[in-house]
Amino acid sequence: MLGGGLQPLGEQEVAIYKPRWGAFYATPLESHLRSLEVTTLVFCGCNFPNCPRTSIYEASERDFRVVLARDALSGLYERGERELEAIGVQLMQATEIGAEIAAAAAIAA
Repeated sequence: MLGGGLQPLGEQEVAIYKPRWGAFYATPLESHLRSLEVTTLVFCGCNFPNCPRTSIYEASERDFRVVLARDALSGLYERGERELEAIGVQLMQATEIGAEIAAAAAIAA
């Protein structure tokens, strides 16, 4: 994994080593997501001011649609929420995101 490749974990799950705060910096993440035709990313995690914030901005720079599970992210603060909304990030509760995914899956089935 330290070699920078994708580490398969499951049928549709991989782990990627990231050398810096951002998930896209010097990683194969963008090319992997593009190969899967992913257009929307949902973020959750620990310590918003560091890794999640950086990765969210990197995703936005790459024109991914970004959704933040505000109740599944530690360290989120009001000014950070306003800044994310200003760059087009949609802030939702995890249950709302789950309902949206379930509805989309039902339509696709």
